[in-house]
Parts: sequence; C-alpha cells; structure tokens
Amino acid sequence: MTRGRHYVVIGGGIVGLAVAGRLVRDYPGARVSVLEKESRWALHQTGRNSGVIHSGLYYPPGSHKASMCRRGSQALWRFADEEGVPVDRCGKLVVATDAGQVGALRALAARGRANGLAVRELDPLAAAEYEPNVACTAALHVPETGIIDYSAVCAALARRLVDAEANLKLGVRVVGVREHANSVVVETTADSLTADVVLNCAGLHSDEIARLSGARPSARIIPFRGEYYDLTGPSRTLIRSLVYPVPDPRLPFLGVHLTRTIDGRAHAGPNAVLALAREGYDWRTVRWGDLARTLTYPGFWRLAARHAATGVTEVRRSLSRRRFAESLRTMVPDVRDEDLTPAPAGVRAQAVRPDGSLVDDFLIDRSGRIIHVLNAPSPAATAALEIAAHIAGLVAEIER
Repeated sequence: MTRGRHYVVIGGGIVGLAVAGRLVRDYPGARVSVLEKESRWALHQTGRNSGVIHSGLYYPPGSHKASMCRRGSQALWRFADEEGVPVDRCGKLVVATDAGQVGALRALAARGRANGLAVRELDPLAAAEYEPNVACTAALHVPETGIIDYSAVCAALARRLVDAEANLKLGVRVVGVREHANSVVVETTADSLTADVVLNCAGLHSDEIARLSGARPSARIIPFRGEYYDLTGPSRTLIRSLVYPVPDPRLPFLGVHLTRTIDGRAHAGPNAVLALAREGYDWRTVRWGDLARTLTYPGFWRLAARHAATGVTEVRRSLSRRRFAESLRTMVPDVRDEDLTPAPAGVRAQAVRPDGSLVDDFLIDRSGRIIHVLNAPSPAATAALEIAAHIAGLVAEIER
C-alpha cells in the first residue's frame, strides 16, 4: 500500500526523528524525508533540556501526556539499551518544604498511583536516606524517573534512518507548503518536494509552519526561556539524583529543580521567563518579528494578566543569581550563591489559546494531508517514541 509513497517530516528534534523512524518501520517501501533548518540535529528544545526521563507523575490520568509519557518512557529505556545510549534509572524526590504543601504532595502521590507509578510517600527521615542534604516536611520518591542524553538519542535515531536510506536534509529551511487534492508540495531553500503526507514537527515554529500551509491553528506558540546553572564547588556534591519542588497546579512548569546529568554534572533550573525571540536563549537576543507576534496576540496579554505575580517573580530570579540560589535553598539549604555557574538556557515552545489559557496536553491537529504537532513541550522528549506511534496511526487514517 505504501510503496512509492513519500512522507516528509519538518523538524529534526527528537519528535521529528522519532516520527520518521516510525514511518520507516510501519510503512516499508515508502520514502521518508526529514527537513531540518539547522546544521545539526536536536539543537533547540531537545538538546537544551534537563535530560530527564519523566515517569508520568504529574499528568491527569487519561491525558495524552500521562499515557504517552508512561509508554514512551518504557520504549525509551528499551531504545537506550538497544543502541548503547547511556542512561541511569536514578529516581527522584519531590519535596514539600512546608506544611502548606503537604496536601498538594499527597494529591500528586494519588495521581502518580492512578498513572501506574510505584510512588512512595516519605517523612523527612526516610527522605534523607535518598538525599541526605534535602530539607523537607514530606516527600515522594518516584523510582521510575531517570536521566539520559537526548542529543545522543537523536544521533542514534538519525543513524537508524541513514541505515534505512531515509532522505535526511540538514540546513534546509521550509519556505512554503501547498496542499493539493492528493499531495502536498513543500518548498525549501534548497528544492521542492512532493509528499503524500507532511508531518509538521517544527517545535518552536510549528504554528508558523501550520499557518504557512493555510491552516488556522487553535493556539499560538509563546516562547518561554528556561535558564540553568551548573552547581560547582562544594554544592556539586549536595544531590545524588533528582530533587523537585511541589509544582504549582496552575502552571505547566515544574519549578526550579536540581538534577544530575548523565555526564555527572549537577544541574539547577529552569525558571520560566518570556523569551524575546523564538530562539532567544538570553536577554540580549531579540527578534522583533517574533516579539511583535507575541505582543500583538490577545492570548499573551490575557495569560500575562492571569499570572502577573508569577511572571514578576520569575524575571527577578532570572536577573539575580542570589534569588535563583534562594529558590534552591528552600530544598537544599547548603547551596551557595558562588557555586552557581551559568549553563546553556533552553526555550520551551508553549502553546497558548486566544483566551490566555495554556494548552496543558499534547496538541496534535490534522489538516487534510498535513499533521501538525502544535504543542509538544516536556515530557515530549520522554514520550517521543509513543508520540511517533500515535502519529503513524494518523497517517494510516489519511491513507485509507
């Protein structure tokens, strides 16, 4: 059925590469092309995150995030084993630092169990067995959480695609998408491709690609920069695995946390501040077109009004290493200001609806012969292989 078919994936992050790999597997005989505007794979969201394999703890039971994260993490463990990608199932603590957070922590434990996790509720003494330097009123231990290098995962995915003779094109920017009755023409800075189905996995630019194709996406990407620090000096030895705060249920961000990376560093972050460009990794990087699209979007101003106090707090923390360290000291009191060294920041592609509400689940829309992945922030890296399976199923529906 698929021999001679051509599937074009736009975007070379982990979701795009995983989708391409699934199409190669599920549709033998089809041609698969991957278009990436950068010179290397995974340079944006995928290569600039904490490297955490999420367990599915936080997400509402029955949501795409919950089910895809659980199944996707299991697939990712297997993939890492098959490809020799270093991985560590280190587990993590979620800590309540005052009595007012204990109720939310218990609710989180109940959600985790509903999602099939073996979470364990701990008192401070039991928590200290996992993380001796943590101060808390209560904690959850989540053994199914781990760490990995997602850039290494993408390198392995790309190797598999090369072996399958997929058409991998780096340094190619999409400039036009035109849908016809039985095909889609994708214009790039290099050439023109005719596809049977197009998969828009463009991350920070996914809504722009959707509009380029003539679609009217139900949400717009607002870029939020997450800033990180490496812990150096004596602070480097203060954590063994991963330490997270109790998250604010009104926001999709998990709060500033401490993690071990697969190469042995101790990492802290991210906060969440408005990025002044879709690829704005510091305050100096401004793209006036990106910023204008954000500031003229009614959904942004409604979001800003709803979370004004949180936004001010995040900006202050962004501008002050001392404030950043103070947020860490609520969990690990011995962290020192002078031991925080700036590390590369990331930008989260967060979809926001016109009413100012944040899209909290994965958002995957279909428009004719084009499938748009319009909201795939964390835990999309964890869930990428399962997201790819879901999208391959949507391709099957188009091809019927």
